[in-house]
Amino acid sequence: MSSARAINRQILGLAGPSILANITVPLVGIVDLAISGHLGDAVSIGGIAIGSMLFDLLYWNMGFLRVGTGGITAQAFGRKDWKCAAETFMQGIMTAMAVAFICLLIQWLYIKVAFMLIECTPEVAAIAKDYFFIRIWAVPATLSLFVFKGWFIGMQNTVYAMVVDIWVNVVNMIASWLLAFHTPMGINGVAAGTLIAQWSGLILASVLITARYRAILRLASIRQSARWAKIRSFFSINIDLFIRSISLLVVYTGFTALAARFGDTQLAVSSVMMKLLLLYSYFVDGFAYAGEALTGRYIGAQEKDNLKATIRWNFVWCMAIAIVSTALYAVLPRWMIGIITDNAEVIEACGPFLFWLLLMPVMSCIAFTWDGIYIGATASRALRNCTIGSAVVFLLLYWATAGRFGVQSIYIGYFGHLVFRSIYQTVVYRKIILSRVP
Repeated sequence: MSSARAINRQILGLAGPSILANITVPLVGIVDLAISGHLGDAVSIGGIAIGSMLFDLLYWNMGFLRVGTGGITAQAFGRKDWKCAAETFMQGIMTAMAVAFICLLIQWLYIKVAFMLIECTPEVAAIAKDYFFIRIWAVPATLSLFVFKGWFIGMQNTVYAMVVDIWVNVVNMIASWLLAFHTPMGINGVAAGTLIAQWSGLILASVLITARYRAILRLASIRQSARWAKIRSFFSINIDLFIRSISLLVVYTGFTALAARFGDTQLAVSSVMMKLLLLYSYFVDGFAYAGEALTGRYIGAQEKDNLKATIRWNFVWCMAIAIVSTALYAVLPRWMIGIITDNAEVIEACGPFLFWLLLMPVMSCIAFTWDGIYIGATASRALRNCTIGSAVVFLLLYWATAGRFGVQSIYIGYFGHLVFRSIYQTVVYRKIILSRVP
């Protein structure tokens, strides 16, 4: 068994690069909202929020490309089965390209159906549609990058994942800002900046994987990887993860879609609050990625003591982040909102919701940390069942409280879904996770 110091060194070695990369993720969202907030009013903020949500509807469903690839690859790494690792990458990329082709093919139908379900003003809808039809051409690159990131994490190489993420996010911020403020594109420059960033990121990821892993990738061929006998396990895991993605989509896009029913100002508020509610999660995700990589590795290597130590120390680190995050939200909430928007109406409207920033971190840290562990264990069925239940809890709590609490019911539902995820995964982890290693 590795010592506690060795386990923590491994956790921090994997989590550190992911955290550095993740820090730039909320900055992209903040820049996007800041551009819309400074170029226009609540309508502009709402338009970018709805436009982004349209891609959440696509990308959340495809999250299994990263999650499934990472878990399977991590276990292959633990077994030192490099051919399996190479075939997993090939299968992921082939799936990403097939899905991207379908997305491009049905884009007009998709946008028509989406706005039959989303309630918003015509002004917000017009901005959102313009945003969508520019950014949609980044789909092949974005889905492929999901696979690259999952594979790098599974191979215990979060440095490469960090390099690609930081590159994409920095290019996104710079390109969006320049195109929005220094070209006639205006708000549409936000979408164009994302398009440029995703394709440049795919080029960089391809260079990195070829430079270091060429020998491993040569162990698999496209023809062999595409055989049903080879991909059956890949798809059986990923079908459950696809359902998980849909369930999470219900919660996160539901949060925005339901807020839109209460008007443009509340839609803008919900966008700002969600950015703040997820800000600390980018630190937690770094440790969740470390938990994913090491859980898969130690299950693949059949090292139970190291597996248990990894789980224990991941929670220690993540709860520390939760405590620090709660303290910061207690002291600096309005300053954080001011970074995102200078619209006085939106800033004032955020006031009644600030107390949620004190309640969310601890509960969400538990849920997010377990997610990484279950992903590394490829416990896809448990993840599926957990998120289906959490989506049901979100909707039931919203419907049960909307009449009395109005827009606050959305936040009640969101908190309730985190509670469900945390309790469910804690209760079943011995049966689901520890049982995988004798």
